[in-house]
Amino acid sequence: MNAKELRSKSPADLNNELVSLYREQFNLRMQKGTGQLAKPSRIKAVRRAIARIKTIMTETSKAGGGK
Repeated sequence: MNAKELRSKSPADLNNELVSLYREQFNLRMQKGTGQLAKPSRIKAVRRAIARIKTIMTETSKAGGGK
């Protein structure tokens, strides 16, 4: 999901997406620890998605609220 799509979402939707990504990140770390990780590149993609959402949430809060 790109930044343009994320900016059109409400803060509650962004928060739900962030929680979902944190769960996925946790599961990927557990898979890596047990040697069952199929796609190592997914870890990097999830980390970047988390950072992207947090950045947009910060931008909207500093801009005076949100949608």
